[in-house]
Amino acid sequence: MASQAGKTCGRALLDLSWWPKYNHASMRLAVSANRMQLLRLRKRLAIARRGHKLLKDKQEEMMRIILGLIAEVREERQKVESGMARILGRFAIARASYGSEALDEAVMLPSKQVSVQVTTRNIMNVKVPVFHKEISGRTRCYGFANTSGELDLALEDLDALLDPLLVLAEKEKSLELLAEEMLRTRRRVNALEFVLIPNLIETVKFINLKLAEAERSDQTRLMRVKEIIRGEAR
Repeated sequence: MASQAGKTCGRALLDLSWWPKYNHASMRLAVSANRMQLLRLRKRLAIARRGHKLLKDKQEEMMRIILGLIAEVREERQKVESGMARILGRFAIARASYGSEALDEAVMLPSKQVSVQVTTRNIMNVKVPVFHKEISGRTRCYGFANTSGELDLALEDLDALLDPLLVLAEKEKSLELLAEEMLRTRRRVNALEFVLIPNLIETVKFINLKLAEAERSDQTRLMRVKEIIRGEAR
């Protein structure tokens, strides 16, 4: 809930089409110094600070999730790489025992088919993929007379490696999508923290000074008028 609100609020605040133009000399908003603008800017400043807090919380939570995913991806990758090294070693032994032609002929017409269905789930308002496999057929599509036992073991290991491969692909894609969203969130946080909020604060201070100056000027004129009226009454 907080992440979705932070994202919505951040997008609204970074849509600068409805903001007045900046005074580039001082980075103040080029608005009229009156009470109506002061009230509007104070309201926008409160919204900007709330949006900044929500986006900051979202950024910290996403960083925690990303660090956890990095550790999981590292573990899954090590598992997949060690499994692939073992499988390639068994294939190399089988090829050396029976020759390349016999090995290629044995695995030429595979009867096993694997299809992957992709669904999505939400993590911090980011849609990440979820893979579901569907398997049909048999792994072994050859006779046992002219093949090596190492080939059987290699294919069994390859079957066992399918699930870790899908898990690794799912986590790596999720990590990529979350990292992209993390960068976008960081840019929004920086824009609010270092551009919008300071400019709003400076503009509010400027309008307060202008209104105070105008009030002092009005009081001075009023006192001068009273002195003139008193002088004429005498």
